[in-house]
Parts: sequence; structure tokens; C-alpha cells
Amino acid sequence: MSLSKRATLISPSATLAITAKAKAMKAEGIDVIGFAAGEPDFDTPEHIKEEAKRAMDEGFTKYTPASGIPQLKEAICKKFKEDNGLDYQPSQIIVSCGAKHSLYNAIQVICEEGDEAILPSPYWVSYPEQVKLSGASPVIVETEEENGFKLTAELFSKSITRRTKLLILNSPGNPTGAVYSREELEAIARVAVEKKIYVISDEIYEKIIYDGAKHFSIASLNPEIKELTIVVNGVSKSYSMTGWRIGYAAAPHDIIEAMSRLQSHSTSNPDSIAQRAALRAISAGQEAVKEMVTEFKKRRDYMVERLNSIKGLSCLKPQGAFYVFPNVSAVLGKSFNACKAALLHRGPRISDSSSLTELLLTEAKVAVIPGSAFGRDGYLRLSYATSMDNIIKGLESIEKLMNKI
Repeated sequence: MSLSKRATLISPSATLAITAKAKAMKAEGIDVIGFAAGEPDFDTPEHIKEEAKRAMDEGFTKYTPASGIPQLKEAICKKFKEDNGLDYQPSQIIVSCGAKHSLYNAIQVICEEGDEAILPSPYWVSYPEQVKLSGASPVIVETEEENGFKLTAELFSKSITRRTKLLILNSPGNPTGAVYSREELEAIARVAVEKKIYVISDEIYEKIIYDGAKHFSIASLNPEIKELTIVVNGVSKSYSMTGWRIGYAAAPHDIIEAMSRLQSHSTSNPDSIAQRAALRAISAGQEAVKEMVTEFKKRRDYMVERLNSIKGLSCLKPQGAFYVFPNVSAVLGKSFNACKAALLHRGPRISDSSSLTELLLTEAKVAVIPGSAFGRDGYLRLSYATSMDNIIKGLESIEKLMNKI
């Protein structure tokens, strides 16, 4: 007996693996500072939880339509119109079990064996795995730190072959926090329209944005690119609802119909109670989101300044999301010496970002994610979705370790 070929192609999630290891260490009584998790540390706002309780009390605990309840789809359409200038009908919306599920559905119905999907690097860890599960091949396009880790129209155009079917774009981005300007998106859109390439626009961090930066959805630029775009979003990040598992997508009718058919035979409907909670999150006031973003900005500013003061590290200031992506290439190839006095004893050699990540966890008791998980060695991803006390303490531990390299 053997597993299917597709099962053997899947790599484990580095983010989940490191988070699980850090939690196991904590369970053993080891004090670990976690910069690995990709979820806000704030509680879900009370008015959203109250709506979930109301749904249960009203007996809203049965199956719903596989692609989501009509009221939530209507609210999502209103959100797209007000926030993004996008006109969609409820029939062009699907509600799924998290934005990751929406992404998976979209890739499955667009890509097939022999196709290629372009992924700007650094990329979110699940993109290449989901592409491989569709039978297509991920084509990694390395972006430049000097350009804020953003794909240019020129790079995009050079990467296209006769097999190119899809581009996956993420703004604000994970792991870099990069936010694309309208002009940058317009240039990319022109290429996509000319070559008739689908675009999945992952906008899950849309509301977590700083310094007057503005989020633009590529689908809003003109009718031609809208017809090629699948917009993916959800409530996980903006409303601190990661465990509720509600994401959604908007696209032309034929794509949404195909995604709905796929979902109806896989997961069926997303959780009924969570759909009601998501409806409240999207429809009610957004004060809680603004408060969360204000706190994230304080943490970001401190973390970036502090990281840039540590020997061997340099870090761009992200415009969105809640991650920093410091460059650690200056320490690769060097050795860690726990005791500087022991000059005759060379410690372990830091060969790549993964070995540095392991060293930080075992020696400094700080959990981070290696850049290699995102297709870019020589970097680390740190989440500032944790308390300022943890950030201060964790960065102090990182500095002490870096001084021994």
C-alpha cells in the first residue's frame, strides 16, 4: 500500500510546526517568547461573541447553504462596494472555512496538470503547497528587498510562459508587510490582461495598515482585470477571529459556481454560528479594528527600531499586516559561542535561517519562523501580534544571542 502522489508532494507547515514546538516547551515549564504565530493576541470583540451566543440561543445550529448564508453574502457585497469600490452580486460570493479554504478552492478550480502559477517570493507558506495539490507547478519569482519585496510588472512579464495560468498576489503581504500602490497594481494588471492570466488577490490583512498607506484591490482598477481576479478575504485577522474559520471570495460567476460545487462535496457549509458572528463583524462599527491597528503600530515601531539596533540584523519597516522580516544574512556562515572565553571551542555554525531559528529557540527561548519557509533564506519572520512586554523581553534575548555570534 502507498499514499497518493499528491499527498507525498505536500510539505508540512513550518509556521505551525514551530508554533507547536514552542507550545510544547511552554507545557514543560520552559519560558518561551513566541514571535511565530500569525494571529492577533486580542480577544474577539464582545459584540461579535454576543451575536454567536444569540445564534445558538435561536437554534441557528443547522446546515446552511453550502456556499454561505444569503445575509452574509449581502453584507460582503456591501463591504466590497464601500471599502473597495467593487460591485458584486451575492451569486458572485462564496463563504468558506477560512481564507485558506477560499484560496484552496480557487486554485483547485483554476489550475490543473501542466499549468504554472507565479508566486512572488517571499510568499505565504501555503501558496506553493496548494498549487502543487492542483497538479500545477509553482514558479517562484524572487523580489528585491530594495523594492520593498514587491513584484514589478517587468518581473511578472519575464516570468510568464505559455503554461502560465495564475498569479497569486498578497497585499498587505505575509511575511513582509509589503503594500502595493495603485500604480504598481495598474502595471501588473496591464500584463495580466494582455496575457489573460488569472490573479488571486489575497487581501486578508486589508484593514491592518499603517502610516497613511492605502489598500487597493487590483480587481477595482478596471472591468478587464476584475474579470480575471478572484478576491480573497476573511474575518480572521481584522477582527481577531482566527479560530472562527470564516473566509470569503468574490469572482466572476463561473468561478464562484465551480468553487461552490467543489465546496459542496468537500466541507459543505462553513460553521453556521461563525457565519452569524462574521455577519456582525462586517456589518457593525469598526472601532475595535482601529484600536487594534493603533496598538499594532506601536509594537511595529518599537520592534523595527530595536531590531535595527542589534548587531547582524537589518529590518525594513512594513506598511501592513503584523510581521517584520529582518535580514540576517550578515550572520550566516558564522559560529555561535555560548561562552566567549572559550576561544578554542567553536560553537555550532549558522548555515542558514533554519539553523538560526533553531538556535534562537533552544538558546534564547524565542520562537521565530525562518525565511526559508517563505522562499527566502537569509531572513526571519517575527510576528508582533503579542504583548509589548513579550516583545521587549524577546528582543533582549535575541540581542544577547546575536552578541555571541
